[in-house]
Amino acid sequence: MKRAQYTERGPNPQASITAIESPTPEPAAGQALIEVLAAPINPSDVLTLTGVYGMLPPLPAVGGNEGVGKVVSLGPDTKGPAVGQTVLLPVGCGTWSTHVLAEAKNLMPLPNAADPLQLAMMTVNPPTASLMLSEFVDLQPGEWVIQNAANSGVGAYLIQLAKARGLKTVNVVRRESAVAGVRETGGDVVLVDGPGLAKRVSEAAGGAKIRLGIDAVGGASTDHLAASLADGGVLVNYGAMSGEPCQISPASFVFRNITLRGFWLSKWFIGATPEQRMAVFGEIAALIAAGTLKSRIQATYSIDQIKDAVGAAAAGERDGKILIVPKG
Repeated sequence: MKRAQYTERGPNPQASITAIESPTPEPAAGQALIEVLAAPINPSDVLTLTGVYGMLPPLPAVGGNEGVGKVVSLGPDTKGPAVGQTVLLPVGCGTWSTHVLAEAKNLMPLPNAADPLQLAMMTVNPPTASLMLSEFVDLQPGEWVIQNAANSGVGAYLIQLAKARGLKTVNVVRRESAVAGVRETGGDVVLVDGPGLAKRVSEAAGGAKIRLGIDAVGGASTDHLAASLADGGVLVNYGAMSGEPCQISPASFVFRNITLRGFWLSKWFIGATPEQRMAVFGEIAALIAAGTLKSRIQATYSIDQIKDAVGAAAAGERDGKILIVPKG
């Protein structure tokens, strides 16, 4: 088997990781051997390789935190998904590999007929979008939500999930070239960030009171979203793509009662019950299988191409996700 391993972290993420050969393991009792079909490279993976993410595995480590695979064998006297069944790979199991071992009882079966490339991306970005839409404000069909980084992976899923729930979206991007792609995804309103955003949002949304904002950029962009919210609105931050801390005018807090919250999926995983996880992933898997929920894919790479893959994922401008498809 092959896997993408790193023994150090540094500012150049692709320099830290390399493809290595190792024997394919045999599953022990209670385990399943899974052939990895596809695994994405997320921004958190790049940050992990550079050493600045909030949760770092001990070294040496195999890259990849999510993906999808097919059961190829079970350990002795082991009950679990049948051989040939498509399954969701456990979070953080080192998915940039041709094969992984996992506890069979913890594997979640997925629709065999669904696109494995789309299923591979369902562990991180879709639940992040789904939970931010539901955990902070009780939005009703017909209401609006505003987000920046709308051309990101989470942004695209949020647009689709909002539409499935009867919500409308104002989508903010940082460059004009990203507008068309967000509109194609289904964004109701797409605007380029900058001065006067709140006025442009109000005009585009017909003066609707927007109670929920989603921020992945930080810096002045956070303040632009806060100013676009109705009094008492909630702004949820889940990233800092600008590299700057969130900035919000004190007037938004003092005079307009705006609340700033944070969301990190890893923390939600720790506190969620198995039933809560199953409910979230069950909805997402069904929508992917139906073709209702999908993400743009820029390119796929094999394990042997891991350095090129990480370099592409770390690049500033992309039009879709980078995925590892171990068999190429």
